[in-house]
This record gives sequence, C-alpha cells and structure tokens, in this order.
Amino acid sequence: MDDFGQIALVSILSHLVCIAVSWWALQAIRLEKLLKPNHVFQARLLYILLAIFIGSSVSNFFLDYLQWSRQLPLMFQ
Repeated sequence: MDDFGQIALVSILSHLVCIAVSWWALQAIRLEKLLKPNHVFQARLLYILLAIFIGSSVSNFFLDYLQWSRQLPLMFQ
C-alpha cells in the first residue's frame, strides 16, 4: 500500500522514456514515402500516435515484468 506513489512515478517515467525512445527510433523510418504528398499534419500525427502506441506497449511489457518479478518470491513463502 505504501509504494503506490513510487509505482505511479516509475510508471509515468517509464512511459515517457519509452515514448521518447520510440519517437527517436521512428525518425529512422521514412514513412513520408508511404504517405500522400502535402499531408504534413496527418504524417506528424501518425508519427506521434505510433510513438505513443509503441512506447506504451514496450513500457507496459517492462512494468509487467517488474511487477511479476516482485511477486515471484510470494510463491515461495
């Protein structure tokens, strides 16, 4: 119960870091070749949504893994 604040802070930071890393990694892909010309706003929005989706998925994976590893010792009590 006492570590809910810490878990919330770790979750927020994890999501933000993973989204930033996803944004950085997506810059290596030339999605504009696949998109229609003169649709700059839609292309930027697509980059943002992809970064959020990928970053949140990666962050959730690591947060789940962290939670499971913290719960694993409870099985042996």
